[in-house]
Formats: sequence, C-alpha cells, structure tokens
Amino acid sequence: MAARVSDPVPGPETEETVRSSTMVPNTHLMAALLGERDELLRQIETAFPDERIAVQGNLITVEGPQSSRVVGLFDELVLLLEAGQSLDPPKVARTIDMAREDLRPSEVLGATVVRAAKGRTIRPHTAGQKRYCDAIVSNTITFGIGPAGTGKSYLAVALAVQALQSRQVNRIVLTRPAVEAGERLGFLPGDLMAKVDPYLRPLYDALFDMLEPEGAQRLIDKATIEGGRLAFMRGRTLNNSFIILDEAQNTSPEQMKMFLTRIGFGSKCVVTGDKTQVDVAGGRSGLLEIESILAGIEGISFVHLDRRDVVRHKIVADIVDAYDRASLEGKPADGR
Repeated sequence: MAARVSDPVPGPETEETVRSSTMVPNTHLMAALLGERDELLRQIETAFPDERIAVQGNLITVEGPQSSRVVGLFDELVLLLEAGQSLDPPKVARTIDMAREDLRPSEVLGATVVRAAKGRTIRPHTAGQKRYCDAIVSNTITFGIGPAGTGKSYLAVALAVQALQSRQVNRIVLTRPAVEAGERLGFLPGDLMAKVDPYLRPLYDALFDMLEPEGAQRLIDKATIEGGRLAFMRGRTLNNSFIILDEAQNTSPEQMKMFLTRIGFGSKCVVTGDKTQVDVAGGRSGLLEIESILAGIEGISFVHLDRRDVVRHKIVADIVDAYDRASLEGKPADGR
C-alpha cells in the first residue's frame, strides 16, 4: 500500500495550497500505474486541471485544492494493481468518477459476482453496478432501470448463476415480453420455441459466456435453466427460483402485475428495463409507474443506472447522452 503525506504549502493565490504525496511500492507497479507513455497519468491530469502532479522515481506529489483526493485516487489504483487487475483508460475514467464521489474504487471494482468459465471473474465496473448487485443480493425483488450498455441483464444473469451454484435456488427462469421492435416474430422460421428464442438470445448469450457451453446446455436440457415468453408465466407459481424479467419496459401494466405475483417461496426476482425504449402498443408500459406503486414495500429495491454505468464502447455513452439531450429539447427520436 502506498504511503501518503499531506502538508499545507503557502501559495500566492490562496492562504495555503495543499500538497499531498504518495510512494508507490515498486517500479513495476509504477509503470502500470502511469500507463504506456504516461497515458494514464495524462488522463488524470486532464480530469483534475487545477492540480499539479509531479512524479519523481516512485514518489507522486500533488499540489492543489483537491490534492488529497487525487493522491487517494492513485492509492486506489495501486490497490487494484496489487489485486492483479490491469488498468486501461476506460477503467481509470470510472475510478476518477468514483473518486469525485468519495467512493473507494478498490471496493467497487474488487467485488466478485461470480467465477465464470475458464477462470474469469465477473465484477461490477461502476459504483452504480455495485449498488445494483448489492440490491439484488439483499432484496427479494430488484428493479434495474437504465440505458443500454449498463450491464443490467448481464449482471442479473451472473448473480443468478452464482445463486444456482451456491444452491440458494434450484433453477433459473428467464423471460421477456414478446414485443417486436420493427420486426415481426411470426415471419421467423421454425416452431414456437424457435420463434421465441431471438427474444431470449441476449440472456442465453450471457449464460454461455459465464458457463462452459456444454455445462449450460446440460442445465437447459434438465430444465434447471428455462426460458419463455412472458405470457407463458400466467398461472404458474415459481418457488426456489431466480427469475429474470428482461426488457420490462415492454410489459403492459397488467402483465407486470401478473409477473410479480408469480413469485413463490425461496425465490428472487430481477426486473430490468429502459424507460426510453418502450415498444409496447400505445406506450402503456408496466415499468413507467411501477416505482410509485411499489415504493416503500420491504424487500423491493429500485436501482437507477445512467450513462456513467455504460461499460460498452465510449460511443454508446455518447449516444445515450445525445438522445437524453434531444428528449429534453423536445425533439422526436427520429430527429425530425
């Protein structure tokens, strides 16, 4: 762990300018911390333009009003490196956001959701994702609401796999409403399950990403993992199950009530959706008013994710921002 020192230093513009410093334990960590050709150091300097960062050997000294915060950021990055994680510009950008909120990136990014196939570890990448995972663990029903790319579905599947592996539940149930977004399901070839499959494909993709394909297929064949259209949930009671309703913005209010009342003893439920992508006829989405209806019920949690939680290509976050701005300005989605 790096050693940190903070001292007030007289400055011409203020009564005192704070100087903080930290010593990085070894040269190998120092090289990884600064990045190739110091690109990560430059990124931090750009994010904190009022701070002056000086590097001498393994000593990092920061002067400025937020010097302690910046030094704390370097210390947190060192902890991530010591834990075996690698650093790149997107990860450093997320740690900067967390540091500005006085959060500890090492605690957020160091959390393990599940050990996936081939030794991979699934972790939250942002503070919002960590809140989302914690809410799922702590509550019977969790609503994950946010734009594309925030990991809503992927993390829900990861926690479902973890619950199944630890025998907290006996099966995983995946469902989505069968609502077309510009393409008719009936035109697809094959029997009923083949027609439904495109809706569930993103959830199954996540499953196969976390489990060996053969193992996942065995669980599907044994009905330990099952999926189907939301309409097939009517009349069922699901005990000892981890249930995921994906794309919930395309449920009607009646379907949402029907789904939530299927939950039986020993079960956990995650509902994911994006309120900006409603395709249900007439815009009557069961997700839009659900928080006001269920607010205050013990065991139900709502987690809102935003563009800071987008972990796909940076352009996805930029697209989310552009649509949000267009919505605030009253422009239609097609830009006319």
